[in-house]
Amino acid sequence: MIEIDGSYGEGGGQILRSSLSLSILTGKACIIRNIRANRPNPGLRAQHLTAVRVAMEVSNADVKGLEIGSKRLEFHPRDIEEGRYHFDIGTAGSVTLVLQTILPVSFLISRPIELSLRGGTDVKWSPTWDYFVNVFLPIISKIGVDVEAEILRRGFYPSGGGEVRMRINPLKRYSPLNLDEQDYQDVKGVITVSKLKEDIPRRIKHSIIDYLIRKGVSARISVDRDDSSISEGVSVTLWSCGKDSRVGSAHVGEKGLPSEKLGRLSADDIFKEMESRASLDVHMADQVLIYLAYLSAHHQRFSRFLVREITNHARTNAWLVERFLPVRISMERKERLYEVQIRGI
Repeated sequence: MIEIDGSYGEGGGQILRSSLSLSILTGKACIIRNIRANRPNPGLRAQHLTAVRVAMEVSNADVKGLEIGSKRLEFHPRDIEEGRYHFDIGTAGSVTLVLQTILPVSFLISRPIELSLRGGTDVKWSPTWDYFVNVFLPIISKIGVDVEAEILRRGFYPSGGGEVRMRINPLKRYSPLNLDEQDYQDVKGVITVSKLKEDIPRRIKHSIIDYLIRKGVSARISVDRDDSSISEGVSVTLWSCGKDSRVGSAHVGEKGLPSEKLGRLSADDIFKEMESRASLDVHMADQVLIYLAYLSAHHQRFSRFLVREITNHARTNAWLVERFLPVRISMERKERLYEVQIRGI
C-alpha cells in the first residue's frame, strides 16, 4: 500500500488525480491523506469525486472515503473493465481534468473505452477543451495514445452542463519523446464564446493579432460561438506548431477582466513559449510525465524534453511518479531552458 501526502508540493487536486492514474497503471493500492490541503476548501469536491468514480468504475476498484469534503481516500484497483460509461459532474468542474485522470489506462486495455461526461469544458485552473484537443492530445498521440474526442456543448462557470465524448483505443505502438528546441513561426487559435455580445470576441481577437504582429508573428484566430451553453462565458486557446512538437496557452474570461487584456495575456503567454523554443509548454510538461515514466519503467524507453520553466505542478508530479514507478526524473537548467529526463532504474 502506497501512502501519499496530499499536502506535498502544489497540494491540490493534481496529486489525487495522478495517484488514481498511477494506482491503476501499476495495480498498487494507495491511501491519499490531506487531500487538497493547500486549497481554501480542502477535501474532495464534485469534480474530484467524479474523477474517483470514473477511475473506480473502469478499474473495478474498492474505495473508501468517497464523499464530498473527504480528506482521506483509499483506492484498491483490480481488473480494467472496458465498455461505455457516462458521468455527470453536476457542477462546472473540469471535464478535461477528469478525462486526463483515466487516459493513461490506454496502456492496459485490449478493447476501447467510451466515456461521455457532463461538466465544465472551459473553466479556470484547468485545460480548456481546445487546449485538450489541439495541444494535449496531439502530444500524447506521439507517444502512441489513440483518442477520439468530440464536444457536443460548451460548459462555462458557474452552471457547467458541457457535454463531451471520448473514445480511448488500445495502443498499437508506443514511442518515447526525445524533443530538442523547436522553431515556432505562426499561431493558430480559437476564441470560444457563449451568450456574450459580438464585440467581445472581436475585441479579444484584435488584441491578440495586434500584439503578435508587433512581435513579427502571424496568427489565424477563429471564433466558435455556442449559445446552447447554460452559462455565458469566453475562453481563448492559442497554439503554435514546430517541427516535432507544439506549445499552447489557454485563458478563461471572467467578470472585470477587459477583453483587450484577456487577448494580450493570451498572446503574451504563447509568444513566451515560442520565443523560448521549448519543446513543451510549461503546463504540458507535468501532464506528460505519467506516460513517459510508464514507458521508461516497463519498456526501458528513455525520454527527454525542454521547457522554459519548471512549475510546482511539474515538480509535484515528478515526486509522485517516482513513488509508484521505478524511474528517475531529472530537471536541470541548460542555458535558457530546463531539460527534463525520464529514465528507468
